[in-house]
Amino acid sequence: MNALTLRGIVAEELGGLKLHAVGKRGGLGELRQTIWTRELPGFGTRHYASGRKVYIVQARMAGRTRTVTIGNAKVLSHAQAMDVAKRVLLRAQTGENPAQERKRLRKVPSYRDFLKTYWDRVAPKWKESTLYTHRYYKRKYLDRAFEGLFLDEIEERHVQEWFNRITNTGGPGAANRCSEILRAMFNKAEEWSVRPEGSNPCLYIRKNKGRKCERFLSDQEFKRVGEVLDRHRKAFPLHCAAISLLILTGCRKSEITGLQWREVRGRRLLLTDSKTGPRTVWLAEAAATILHALPRCEKQRYVFWNPATQRPITDIGNLWSKLRDEAGLPGVRIHDLRHSFASHAAAHSETLPMIGKLLGHADVRTTTRYAHLDDGHVIEAAQRIGDLIEQNMSGSYSLRRNTKYDSGPLLHD
Repeated sequence: MNALTLRGIVAEELGGLKLHAVGKRGGLGELRQTIWTRELPGFGTRHYASGRKVYIVQARMAGRTRTVTIGNAKVLSHAQAMDVAKRVLLRAQTGENPAQERKRLRKVPSYRDFLKTYWDRVAPKWKESTLYTHRYYKRKYLDRAFEGLFLDEIEERHVQEWFNRITNTGGPGAANRCSEILRAMFNKAEEWSVRPEGSNPCLYIRKNKGRKCERFLSDQEFKRVGEVLDRHRKAFPLHCAAISLLILTGCRKSEITGLQWREVRGRRLLLTDSKTGPRTVWLAEAAATILHALPRCEKQRYVFWNPATQRPITDIGNLWSKLRDEAGLPGVRIHDLRHSFASHAAAHSETLPMIGKLLGHADVRTTTRYAHLDDGHVIEAAQRIGDLIEQNMSGSYSLRRNTKYDSGPLLHD
Protein backbone atom coordinates (compact mmCIF):
# COMPACT_ATOMS: atom_id res chain seq x y z
CA MET A 1 0.00 0.00 0.00
CA ASN A 2 1.14 3.56 -0.76
CA ALA A 3 -0.11 7.14 -0.85
CA LEU A 4 -1.95 6.39 -4.08
CA THR A 5 -3.85 3.66 -2.30
CA LEU A 6 -4.78 6.03 0.52
CA ARG A 7 -5.90 8.65 -2.00
CA GLY A 8 -8.14 6.02 -3.56
CA ILE A 9 -9.82 5.38 -0.21
CA VAL A 10 -10.28 9.12 0.33
CA ALA A 11 -11.78 9.52 -3.14
CA GLU A 12 -14.28 6.72 -2.49
CA GLU A 13 -15.35 8.19 0.85
CA LEU A 14 -15.74 11.66 -0.69
CA GLY A 15 -17.81 10.08 -3.43
CA GLY A 16 -20.21 8.86 -0.76
CA LEU A 17 -20.73 12.51 0.25
CA LYS A 18 -21.24 13.54 -3.40
CA LEU A 19 -18.22 15.87 -2.99
CA HIS A 20 -14.85 16.07 -4.68
CA ALA A 21 -11.58 17.46 -3.38
CA VAL A 22 -10.80 20.74 -5.14
CA GLY A 23 -7.98 23.29 -5.02
CA LYS A 24 -4.29 23.13 -5.77
CA ARG A 25 -1.87 21.12 -3.74
CA GLY A 26 0.73 23.02 -1.86
CA GLY A 27 4.09 23.10 -3.56
CA LEU A 28 7.29 21.97 -1.92
CA GLY A 29 8.36 25.55 -1.34
CA GLU A 30 5.06 26.86 0.01
CA LEU A 31 5.03 27.62 3.72
CA ARG A 32 2.52 25.55 5.62
CA GLN A 33 1.48 24.61 9.13
CA THR A 34 -0.43 21.48 10.16
CA ILE A 35 -2.70 21.38 13.18
CA TRP A 36 -3.71 17.89 14.31
CA THR A 37 -6.95 17.34 16.17
CA ARG A 38 -6.95 15.66 19.56
CA GLU A 39 -10.37 14.06 18.96
CA LEU A 40 -9.14 11.96 16.01
CA PRO A 41 -5.43 11.15 15.76
CA GLY A 42 -4.40 11.16 12.12
CA PHE A 43 -6.82 13.91 11.09
CA GLY A 44 -5.65 17.48 10.73
CA THR A 45 -5.95 20.86 9.05
CA ARG A 46 -3.10 22.20 6.93
CA HIS A 47 -2.75 25.98 6.63
CA TYR A 48 -0.74 27.54 3.79
CA ALA A 49 0.87 30.98 3.76
CA SER A 50 -1.42 31.92 0.89
CA GLY A 51 -4.42 31.54 3.20
CA ARG A 52 -5.58 28.29 1.67
CA LYS A 53 -6.70 25.64 4.15
CA VAL A 54 -7.16 21.88 3.51
CA TYR A 55 -8.05 18.84 5.56
CA ILE A 56 -5.62 15.92 5.59
CA VAL A 57 -5.51 12.39 6.89
CA GLN A 58 -2.41 10.46 7.90
CA ALA A 59 -2.30 6.67 8.24
CA ARG A 60 0.35 4.00 8.63
CA MET A 61 0.19 1.50 5.79
CA ALA A 62 2.57 -1.36 5.05
CA GLY A 63 5.04 -0.08 7.66
CA ARG A 64 5.15 3.48 6.31
CA THR A 65 3.29 6.66 7.21
CA ARG A 66 1.17 8.05 4.38
CA THR A 67 -0.43 11.50 4.31
CA VAL A 68 -3.02 12.60 1.75
CA THR A 69 -5.38 15.52 1.31
CA ILE A 70 -9.10 15.02 1.96
CA GLY A 71 -10.29 18.31 0.50
CA ASN A 72 -10.40 22.08 0.57
CA ALA A 73 -11.96 23.69 3.64
CA LYS A 74 -14.02 25.92 1.31
CA VAL A 75 -15.84 22.83 0.06
CA LEU A 76 -15.90 20.54 3.09
CA SER A 77 -17.02 21.41 6.58
CA HIS A 78 -14.85 20.33 9.50
CA ALA A 79 -17.46 17.72 10.52
CA GLN A 80 -17.68 16.28 7.00
CA ALA A 81 -13.91 16.03 6.69
CA MET A 82 -13.61 14.36 10.09
CA ASP A 83 -16.31 11.84 9.16
CA VAL A 84 -14.41 10.97 5.98
CA ALA A 85 -11.17 10.69 7.95
CA LYS A 86 -12.73 8.27 10.44
CA ARG A 87 -13.80 5.90 7.67
CA VAL A 88 -10.50 6.26 5.83
CA LEU A 89 -8.51 5.42 8.95
CA LEU A 90 -10.72 2.43 9.69
CA ARG A 91 -10.30 1.05 6.18
CA ALA A 92 -6.56 1.67 6.27
CA GLN A 93 -6.27 -0.19 9.58
CA THR A 94 -8.09 -3.21 8.17
CA GLY A 95 -5.64 -3.36 5.28
CA GLU A 96 -8.15 -2.56 2.54
CA ASN A 97 -6.64 -1.64 -0.79
CA PRO A 98 -9.15 -0.12 -3.23
CA ALA A 99 -6.62 -0.13 -6.04
CA GLN A 100 -6.28 -3.89 -5.77
CA GLU A 101 -10.07 -4.22 -5.47
CA ARG A 102 -10.58 -2.28 -8.71
CA LYS A 103 -7.94 -4.42 -10.36
CA ARG A 104 -9.79 -7.54 -9.22
CA LEU A 105 -13.07 -6.20 -10.56
CA ARG A 106 -11.47 -5.53 -13.91
CA LYS A 107 -10.54 -9.22 -14.07
CA VAL A 108 -14.19 -10.30 -13.77
CA PRO A 109 -15.59 -10.71 -17.30
CA SER A 110 -18.86 -9.34 -18.51
CA TYR A 111 -21.81 -11.72 -18.72
CA ARG A 112 -21.55 -11.82 -22.50
CA ASP A 113 -17.82 -12.60 -22.48
CA PHE A 114 -18.18 -15.34 -19.88
CA LEU A 115 -21.11 -16.91 -21.75
CA LYS A 116 -18.86 -17.24 -24.80
CA THR A 117 -16.01 -18.67 -22.72
CA TYR A 118 -18.34 -21.14 -21.03
CA TRP A 119 -19.84 -22.25 -24.34
CA ASP A 120 -16.46 -22.70 -26.01
CA ARG A 121 -15.15 -24.85 -23.14
CA VAL A 122 -18.22 -26.88 -22.16
CA ALA A 123 -20.41 -27.27 -25.26
CA PRO A 124 -18.00 -29.65 -27.08
CA LYS A 125 -18.60 -32.19 -24.28
CA TRP A 126 -22.39 -32.24 -24.76
CA LYS A 127 -24.28 -34.82 -26.76
CA GLU A 128 -25.41 -33.69 -30.19
CA SER A 129 -29.07 -33.61 -29.15
CA THR A 130 -28.24 -31.58 -26.02
CA LEU A 131 -26.15 -29.13 -28.03
CA TYR A 132 -28.97 -28.69 -30.55
CA THR A 133 -31.49 -27.86 -27.81
CA HIS A 134 -29.13 -25.64 -25.78
CA ARG A 135 -28.06 -23.71 -28.88
CA TYR A 136 -31.69 -22.80 -29.55
CA TYR A 137 -32.25 -21.49 -26.01
CA LYS A 138 -28.93 -19.64 -26.06
CA ARG A 139 -29.78 -17.82 -29.24
CA LYS A 140 -33.34 -16.99 -28.14
CA TYR A 141 -33.01 -16.26 -24.41
CA LEU A 142 -29.40 -16.27 -23.16
CA ASP A 143 -27.38 -14.18 -25.62
CA ARG A 144 -29.14 -10.91 -24.83
CA ALA A 145 -29.76 -11.51 -21.13
CA PHE A 146 -28.08 -9.26 -18.52
CA GLU A 147 -26.57 -6.92 -21.11
CA GLY A 148 -24.08 -4.45 -19.69
CA LEU A 149 -23.58 -6.38 -16.45
CA PHE A 150 -20.37 -7.99 -15.26
CA LEU A 151 -20.70 -11.55 -14.07
CA ASP A 152 -20.29 -10.69 -10.39
CA GLU A 153 -22.94 -7.96 -10.65
CA ILE A 154 -25.74 -10.38 -11.51
CA GLU A 155 -27.96 -11.00 -8.52
CA GLU A 156 -30.99 -13.18 -7.81
CA ARG A 157 -33.38 -10.32 -8.63
CA HIS A 158 -31.88 -10.01 -12.13
CA VAL A 159 -32.31 -13.73 -12.74
CA GLN A 160 -35.86 -13.73 -11.36
CA GLU A 161 -36.91 -10.88 -13.68
CA TRP A 162 -35.34 -12.69 -16.65
CA PHE A 163 -37.00 -15.98 -15.66
CA ASN A 164 -40.41 -14.28 -15.41
CA ARG A 165 -40.01 -12.71 -18.86
CA ILE A 166 -39.27 -16.07 -20.45
CA THR A 167 -42.20 -17.68 -18.64
CA ASN A 168 -44.53 -15.02 -20.04
CA THR A 169 -43.17 -15.02 -23.59
CA GLY A 170 -41.76 -18.50 -24.17
CA GLY A 171 -43.72 -20.59 -21.70
CA PRO A 172 -43.02 -22.33 -18.37
CA GLY A 173 -41.04 -25.18 -19.93
CA ALA A 174 -38.69 -22.86 -21.81
CA ALA A 175 -38.08 -20.83 -18.65
CA ASN A 176 -37.26 -23.96 -16.66
CA ARG A 177 -34.82 -25.22 -19.29
CA CYS A 178 -33.08 -21.84 -19.59
CA SER A 179 -32.80 -21.65 -15.81
CA GLU A 180 -31.05 -25.03 -15.77
CA ILE A 181 -28.56 -23.90 -18.41
CA LEU A 182 -27.84 -20.65 -16.57
CA ARG A 183 -27.48 -22.41 -13.22
CA ALA A 184 -24.89 -24.78 -14.73
CA MET A 185 -23.00 -21.83 -16.17
CA PHE A 186 -22.82 -20.04 -12.80
CA ASN A 187 -21.71 -23.28 -11.15
CA LYS A 188 -18.79 -23.30 -13.56
CA ALA A 189 -18.10 -19.64 -12.76
CA GLU A 190 -17.66 -20.65 -9.12
CA GLU A 191 -15.59 -23.70 -10.04
CA TRP A 192 -13.30 -21.51 -12.17
CA SER A 193 -13.04 -18.90 -9.34
CA VAL A 194 -14.74 -16.19 -11.37
CA ARG A 195 -17.48 -15.84 -8.73
CA PRO A 196 -17.29 -16.62 -5.00
CA GLU A 197 -18.33 -20.09 -3.92
CA GLY A 198 -22.02 -20.34 -3.01
CA SER A 199 -22.96 -17.17 -4.92
CA ASN A 200 -25.00 -18.77 -7.72
CA PRO A 201 -27.91 -16.33 -8.30
CA CYS A 202 -30.05 -19.15 -9.72
CA LEU A 203 -29.92 -21.12 -6.49
CA TYR A 204 -33.29 -20.03 -5.10
CA ILE A 205 -35.16 -19.47 -8.36
CA ARG A 206 -38.24 -21.69 -8.15
CA LYS A 207 -39.05 -23.54 -11.33
CA ASN A 208 -42.47 -23.44 -12.90
CA LYS A 209 -44.57 -26.45 -12.01
CA GLY A 210 -44.66 -28.95 -14.85
CA ARG A 211 -47.61 -30.89 -16.10
CA LYS A 212 -47.86 -34.08 -14.08
CA CYS A 213 -48.31 -36.94 -16.48
CA GLU A 214 -50.32 -39.79 -15.04
CA ARG A 215 -51.17 -41.32 -18.43
CA PHE A 216 -50.24 -44.93 -19.03
CA LEU A 217 -51.89 -47.65 -21.04
CA SER A 218 -54.08 -50.30 -19.49
CA ASP A 219 -54.08 -53.94 -20.60
CA GLN A 220 -57.10 -53.32 -22.84
CA GLU A 221 -55.48 -50.26 -24.40
CA PHE A 222 -52.31 -52.22 -25.13
CA LYS A 223 -54.47 -54.83 -26.82
CA ARG A 224 -55.98 -52.20 -29.11
CA VAL A 225 -52.52 -50.83 -29.93
CA GLY A 226 -51.37 -54.35 -30.84
CA GLU A 227 -54.32 -54.81 -33.19
CA VAL A 228 -53.63 -51.50 -34.94
CA LEU A 229 -49.91 -52.32 -35.27
CA ASP A 230 -50.78 -55.63 -36.93
CA ARG A 231 -52.92 -53.83 -39.51
CA HIS A 232 -50.11 -51.45 -40.49
CA ARG A 233 -47.11 -53.75 -40.12
CA LYS A 234 -47.01 -54.69 -43.79
CA ALA A 235 -47.10 -51.09 -45.04
CA PHE A 236 -44.67 -49.73 -42.43
CA PRO A 237 -42.53 -52.66 -41.27
CA LEU A 238 -39.61 -50.65 -39.82
CA HIS A 239 -41.75 -48.03 -38.12
CA CYS A 240 -44.06 -50.63 -36.58
CA ALA A 241 -41.06 -52.67 -35.41
CA ALA A 242 -39.53 -49.59 -33.76
CA ILE A 243 -42.79 -48.72 -31.97
CA SER A 244 -43.16 -52.34 -30.83
CA LEU A 245 -39.67 -52.23 -29.33
CA LEU A 246 -40.47 -49.01 -27.50
CA ILE A 247 -43.48 -50.74 -25.95
CA LEU A 248 -41.61 -53.92 -25.02
CA THR A 249 -38.41 -52.33 -23.68
CA GLY A 250 -39.39 -48.96 -22.20
CA CYS A 251 -36.51 -47.40 -24.15
CA ARG A 252 -36.37 -43.76 -25.11
CA LYS A 253 -37.27 -42.96 -28.71
CA SER A 254 -33.72 -41.88 -29.57
CA GLU A 255 -32.29 -45.12 -28.14
CA ILE A 256 -34.32 -47.17 -30.61
CA THR A 257 -34.21 -44.98 -33.73
CA GLY A 258 -30.43 -44.56 -33.29
CA LEU A 259 -29.79 -48.23 -32.47
CA GLN A 260 -26.77 -49.79 -34.22
CA TRP A 261 -26.24 -53.45 -35.05
CA ARG A 262 -23.00 -53.58 -33.07
CA GLU A 263 -25.07 -52.75 -29.97
CA VAL A 264 -27.34 -55.80 -30.44
CA ARG A 265 -25.93 -58.73 -28.45
CA GLY A 266 -28.41 -61.61 -28.31
CA ARG A 267 -30.95 -60.80 -25.60
CA ARG A 268 -29.23 -57.52 -24.73
CA LEU A 269 -28.71 -54.08 -26.19
CA LEU A 270 -25.39 -52.55 -25.14
CA LEU A 271 -26.19 -48.89 -25.74
CA THR A 272 -23.06 -46.76 -25.93
CA ASP A 273 -24.65 -43.31 -26.07
CA SER A 274 -27.91 -43.18 -24.11
CA LYS A 275 -29.12 -40.08 -22.28
CA THR A 276 -27.48 -41.22 -19.03
CA GLY A 277 -24.40 -42.74 -20.66
CA PRO A 278 -23.66 -46.35 -21.62
CA ARG A 279 -26.26 -48.84 -20.39
CA THR A 280 -27.60 -52.34 -20.98
CA VAL A 281 -31.17 -53.04 -22.09
CA TRP A 282 -32.40 -56.57 -21.39
CA LEU A 283 -34.74 -57.90 -24.04
CA ALA A 284 -37.83 -60.01 -23.54
CA GLU A 285 -38.19 -62.87 -26.02
CA ALA A 286 -40.78 -60.96 -28.06
CA ALA A 287 -38.45 -57.95 -28.39
CA ALA A 288 -35.50 -60.14 -29.39
CA THR A 289 -37.65 -61.89 -32.02
CA ILE A 290 -38.65 -58.56 -33.58
CA LEU A 291 -35.02 -57.44 -33.78
CA HIS A 292 -33.67 -60.63 -35.28
CA ALA A 293 -36.42 -60.65 -37.92
CA LEU A 294 -35.39 -57.27 -39.30
CA PRO A 295 -33.45 -57.15 -42.59
CA ARG A 296 -29.78 -56.36 -42.19
CA CYS A 297 -28.16 -54.25 -44.89
CA GLU A 298 -24.52 -54.91 -45.67
CA LYS A 299 -22.12 -52.22 -44.53
CA GLN A 300 -24.99 -50.44 -42.78
CA ARG A 301 -24.57 -49.92 -39.07
CA TYR A 302 -28.07 -48.68 -38.17
CA VAL A 303 -30.82 -51.16 -37.35
CA PHE A 304 -33.66 -48.93 -38.53
CA TRP A 305 -32.17 -47.71 -41.78
CA ASN A 306 -34.36 -46.23 -44.49
CA PRO A 307 -32.86 -47.02 -47.93
CA ALA A 308 -35.09 -44.41 -49.57
CA THR A 309 -33.72 -41.52 -47.52
CA GLN A 310 -30.31 -43.07 -46.79
CA ARG A 311 -30.78 -42.17 -43.16
CA PRO A 312 -32.03 -43.83 -39.97
CA ILE A 313 -35.78 -43.43 -39.53
CA THR A 314 -36.69 -40.59 -37.20
CA ASP A 315 -40.31 -39.85 -38.09
CA ILE A 316 -42.06 -42.61 -36.15
CA GLY A 317 -44.04 -39.91 -34.34
CA ASN A 318 -46.14 -39.30 -37.45
CA LEU A 319 -47.17 -42.95 -37.69
CA TRP A 320 -47.77 -43.13 -33.94
CA SER A 321 -50.23 -40.23 -34.16
CA LYS A 322 -52.20 -42.22 -36.72
CA LEU A 323 -52.02 -45.47 -34.74
CA ARG A 324 -53.13 -43.95 -31.44
CA ASP A 325 -56.13 -42.28 -33.05
CA GLU A 326 -57.20 -45.56 -34.62
CA ALA A 327 -56.80 -47.25 -31.24
CA GLY A 328 -58.95 -44.60 -29.57
CA LEU A 329 -56.06 -43.09 -27.59
CA PRO A 330 -56.00 -39.39 -28.50
CA GLY A 331 -53.28 -37.37 -26.81
CA VAL A 332 -51.10 -40.35 -25.85
CA ARG A 333 -47.47 -39.49 -26.62
CA ILE A 334 -44.72 -41.85 -27.69
CA HIS A 335 -42.97 -41.16 -24.38
CA ASP A 336 -46.10 -42.43 -22.59
CA LEU A 337 -45.14 -45.90 -23.84
CA ARG A 338 -42.01 -45.70 -21.67
CA HIS A 339 -44.14 -44.44 -18.80
CA SER A 340 -46.54 -47.35 -19.32
CA PHE A 341 -43.67 -49.86 -19.24
CA ALA A 342 -42.59 -48.54 -15.83
CA SER A 343 -46.13 -48.45 -14.49
CA HIS A 344 -46.85 -52.05 -15.49
CA ALA A 345 -43.61 -53.12 -13.84
CA ALA A 346 -44.60 -51.33 -10.63
CA ALA A 347 -48.12 -52.79 -10.75
CA HIS A 348 -46.59 -56.26 -10.89
CA SER A 349 -44.51 -55.67 -7.77
CA GLU A 350 -41.16 -54.85 -9.36
CA THR A 351 -39.01 -52.73 -7.03
CA LEU A 352 -38.08 -49.15 -7.85
CA PRO A 353 -34.35 -50.00 -8.15
CA MET A 354 -35.23 -52.76 -10.64
CA ILE A 355 -37.49 -50.43 -12.64
CA GLY A 356 -34.77 -47.80 -12.63
CA LYS A 357 -32.29 -50.34 -13.98
CA LEU A 358 -34.69 -51.42 -16.71
CA LEU A 359 -35.27 -47.81 -17.76
CA GLY A 360 -31.66 -46.71 -17.41
CA HIS A 361 -32.26 -44.07 -14.74
CA ALA A 362 -29.18 -42.64 -13.05
CA ASP A 363 -31.23 -41.42 -10.07
CA VAL A 364 -33.92 -43.46 -8.29
CA ARG A 365 -35.85 -40.22 -7.70
CA THR A 366 -36.49 -40.11 -11.43
CA THR A 367 -37.99 -43.58 -11.27
CA THR A 368 -40.57 -42.60 -8.65
CA ARG A 369 -42.05 -40.13 -11.12
CA TYR A 370 -42.82 -42.98 -13.53
CA ALA A 371 -43.83 -45.69 -11.10
CA HIS A 372 -47.54 -44.93 -10.72
CA LEU A 373 -49.90 -47.78 -9.97
CA ASP A 374 -53.10 -48.34 -11.89
CA ASP A 375 -56.17 -47.59 -9.72
CA GLY A 376 -57.48 -51.09 -10.34
CA HIS A 377 -54.37 -52.67 -8.85
CA VAL A 378 -54.53 -50.34 -5.85
CA ILE A 379 -58.16 -51.27 -5.18
CA GLU A 380 -57.31 -54.97 -5.49
CA ALA A 381 -54.43 -54.56 -3.04
CA ALA A 382 -56.64 -52.68 -0.59
CA GLN A 383 -59.27 -55.41 -0.89
CA ARG A 384 -56.73 -58.18 -0.23
CA ILE A 385 -55.32 -56.41 2.82
CA GLY A 386 -58.78 -55.56 4.13
CA ASP A 387 -59.98 -59.15 3.71
CA LEU A 388 -56.93 -60.46 5.55
CA ILE A 389 -57.40 -58.09 8.50
CA GLU A 390 -61.13 -58.75 8.63
CA GLN A 391 -60.49 -62.50 8.59
CA ASN A 392 -58.03 -62.20 11.48
CA MET A 393 -60.51 -60.18 13.51
CA SER A 394 -63.56 -62.35 12.79
CA GLY A 395 -63.00 -64.55 15.85
CA SER A 396 -63.86 -61.75 18.30
CA TYR A 397 -65.07 -58.84 16.23
CA SER A 398 -66.42 -58.69 12.72
CA LEU A 399 -66.33 -55.41 10.88
CA ARG A 400 -69.10 -56.55 8.58
CA ARG A 401 -71.41 -57.60 11.46
CA ASN A 402 -70.81 -54.51 13.60
CA THR A 403 -71.23 -51.67 11.15
CA LYS A 404 -74.44 -49.72 10.71
CA TYR A 405 -73.64 -48.89 7.14
CA ASP A 406 -72.93 -52.29 5.58
CA SER A 407 -76.15 -52.14 3.56
CA GLY A 408 -76.01 -48.44 2.74
CA PRO A 409 -74.41 -46.70 -0.19
CA LEU A 410 -70.64 -46.27 -0.44
CA LEU A 411 -69.44 -42.88 0.66
CA HIS A 412 -66.59 -41.21 -1.23
CA ASP A 413 -64.40 -38.33 -0.15
